[in-house]
Amino acid sequence: MGKVAEKIKDLEEKEKKIREMGGPKALAQQREKGKLNARERLLSLFDPGTFREIDMFVQHRCVNFDMQGTEIPSDGVVTGHGLVEGRPVFAYSQDSTTRAGSLGEMHAKKICKVMDLAAKAGVPIIGINDSGGARIQEGVDALTGYGQIFFRNARSSGVIPQISAIMGTTAGGAVYSPAMTDWIFMVKNSSYMFITGPQVIKAVTGEEITFEELGGAMTHNEKSGVAHFACEDDADTIVQIKRLLAYLPANNMEDPPRVDSGDDPSRMVPELDTIIPDSPSQSYDVKNVIRAIVDQGEFFEPHAHYAKNMVVCFARLNGRAVGIIANQPSHMAGCLDINASDKATRFIRFCDAFNLPLLTIADVPGYLPGSHQEWGGIIRHGAKLLWCYSEATVPKLLLVTRKDYGGSYLAMCSKDLGADMAFAWPTAEIAVMGAEGAANVIHKKEIQAASDPKAKRKEKIEEYEGLFSNPYCAAARGYVDAVIVPRETRLRLIDALEIMCTKRESGPPKKHGNIPV
Repeated sequence: MGKVAEKIKDLEEKEKKIREMGGPKALAQQREKGKLNARERLLSLFDPGTFREIDMFVQHRCVNFDMQGTEIPSDGVVTGHGLVEGRPVFAYSQDSTTRAGSLGEMHAKKICKVMDLAAKAGVPIIGINDSGGARIQEGVDALTGYGQIFFRNARSSGVIPQISAIMGTTAGGAVYSPAMTDWIFMVKNSSYMFITGPQVIKAVTGEEITFEELGGAMTHNEKSGVAHFACEDDADTIVQIKRLLAYLPANNMEDPPRVDSGDDPSRMVPELDTIIPDSPSQSYDVKNVIRAIVDQGEFFEPHAHYAKNMVVCFARLNGRAVGIIANQPSHMAGCLDINASDKATRFIRFCDAFNLPLLTIADVPGYLPGSHQEWGGIIRHGAKLLWCYSEATVPKLLLVTRKDYGGSYLAMCSKDLGADMAFAWPTAEIAVMGAEGAANVIHKKEIQAASDPKAKRKEKIEEYEGLFSNPYCAAARGYVDAVIVPRETRLRLIDALEIMCTKRESGPPKKHGNIPV
């Protein structure tokens, strides 16, 4: 065997040993848990034959606590690039079979390298997190590694899409990088996020709580809102990430990919003519409105389990990707509250950063009343919604289906906050408040003085409804561009989107605004 052949053989043997990762026993344990290993996850993500690993031979440099004799293949993280549905992406995947995927100096440097390359190339970065946290033996070197990752998360925000998949335990400082990315996917019953674990909580506070209750997928999808998607298993997570990427541009300088959906842009939607109930107190599911309007009735919904009074989702209109924000009348009557405001704000800012036009569907009776909301800062949180709509420069379309009252009318992308085209159905009620409340305020003395206060009150409510509980006052002032027949909604929205797709708008020069966080 010649020297070249020997060197090639030596390379292949080294690669083979590294690919064994934590060894057969550790990999078998991973499989028994129903989980893919770090390399399998990347191979599932990328198109067959396109993944190219980099930094395979990186090793740690720690000599403390007898670590100089400890081998950690690829230093516990696999990094590289490839194609996802034909489009370039960088990614990293932590290997929990080697030292629990703990993050040390070189582990962090590998992640930082692919983050830097993704930013330079202008392509998405996907992080698959499965780590026990900082490698304690490396001390401050591990901490600085986290800091370098956080810095890059912030710098790349709004420049390239950043996606995190939590596929195991992510604890302590490790949770902050996913929290700084755009989207977090979690796996039900096998992924966890928390700052302090159940054991520490019990020791400090005496509270007993399970991993799942404290930081499981449904906890962060339903209660905290930290995560955006709850997936069935590792394979389902990869599928959902691909669905998300299909709506997104590679970076903030590109438009989202346009897809021929095969759905007629002139299609009428007759079922919308009867979707609004006769009684204003009856609810309906706004997702049925969305399905009727968008291409092939398909949409992709983040935060499906959180703040259900607000719906946010990605969809397409005539092949163009859009972001949709809609009040949900079937949950809390579609009221705005703290969580709904935060949910919508984050989504709107993402869409604006990555050139996705916004469609707002308004049916909102107002802000949720109560001391809990006031003390929780609904003024500050509600102001975020006003802020982000005003700040957004992408095409903004508004559709008012029914109630649109007071401050919440403004908060749901009114003309004053920059809606380019505003449409209303004949069932729309655009007013300062509902007729019942307005009559009580305006005609309070008259009602009290009447021989039959109940009849007088009913009369004044009907009088107010006739004057203001309709879209025509707003249309008369130009606050609504057109009152449309519901079945024509898809056609009118697509026409508006097509004419506004070349919109160019910029604000005054500044470093950044001071959003009321």
